[in-house]
Amino acid sequence: MKIIYGLIILSIIVFIHELGHLFAALISGVKVESFSIGFGPVLLHKTFKNIDWRISLIPMGGYCGMKGEAEMSEALENNEDFVEFDKDSLYGVHPLKQIFIAFAGPFANFLTAYVALVIIALTGFSYYAASSKILIATDLYPEIISPAKEAGILSGDVITEINGKSIKDFYEIYSTVAIHPDEDITVKILRNEESLTFTVHTTLDKETGTGKIGVVSDPKSVLKREAPRYSFFPALKQGFVKILDLINTTFKGIKSLFKGVKLSNSVSGPASITFMLGDTIKTGFEAGFRNGLCGILNFISIICISLFLMNLLPVPVLDGGLILIAFIEFAFKIHVSPKVRYRIQYIGFAFIGILLVIALIGDFNFFMRLFHEK
Repeated sequence: MKIIYGLIILSIIVFIHELGHLFAALISGVKVESFSIGFGPVLLHKTFKNIDWRISLIPMGGYCGMKGEAEMSEALENNEDFVEFDKDSLYGVHPLKQIFIAFAGPFANFLTAYVALVIIALTGFSYYAASSKILIATDLYPEIISPAKEAGILSGDVITEINGKSIKDFYEIYSTVAIHPDEDITVKILRNEESLTFTVHTTLDKETGTGKIGVVSDPKSVLKREAPRYSFFPALKQGFVKILDLINTTFKGIKSLFKGVKLSNSVSGPASITFMLGDTIKTGFEAGFRNGLCGILNFISIICISLFLMNLLPVPVLDGGLILIAFIEFAFKIHVSPKVRYRIQYIGFAFIGILLVIALIGDFNFFMRLFHEK
């Protein structure tokens, strides 16, 4: 059932992404020929409003088929220099409209993430976490390196701020340090009613890509805590703050991949994402409707922001590739021929191919770890 739950949510996310393209295309006067949830062989289809609506076999994707795409594919295969497109085709409209259509899909994911985070802010949730009173890891596990101890922090200190951010519990210590691997961070602590500030250089966990400072929580201080609830307008602001944090965290995660992190453990493929999403749904609702809803929405927001950023990469075969080429055509008043598109498309296929291999290895490692844990 976990896989089914995950597939349903992923299908909804894809549906929203493709709806963005659909509405933008219709607004721009581009004829939409087909709209599919999933790809591969078509299982069901129905023509409505001159659009062939489809449900296809493989649910981890989808597409919005527009007039002109088939002609462009044929021109690419034939290595042609020029093709005359109709005015109601994707490549026949003004480059700015092409940019609008390509951007609309990722932007739909961005809006989905924002709405999800606003709902979380409105709803609030409960969670269990230890206090911000820490224990030095080396006091319990002598073999572990502790940058916090090397900086002068002691067991029993209470961390109150990290890089100027107020800290309320150990979960916030973990989540804040995690996004600053191999960096100097400023840690403010409370010791015997005295406030002290230390500079700590985090270590990089090459298995996960996260930062660590060698501290553990006090298990005796674990309590059920409540995330704050916001009224409507403050929730709108909080959603914006959280989505900026999420984008920043995503960029930091990408940055850590270039620091020697084990890619196969740090990059998740579609199978493991589907399983984790399904598991979040199942275990979340076991802790209550409010926690289950917020858990799902948080996971959805993470996936949507990842899709938003990934699809905007200026790589052929992604939305960002179409945006880049359309911008070049608009800015320099030139026409990028199918022959040139064909050549640069290999870059896109190579990039996607490398990502796919890494993701599949990540999926394999994820399920192997899951198997050994059981």
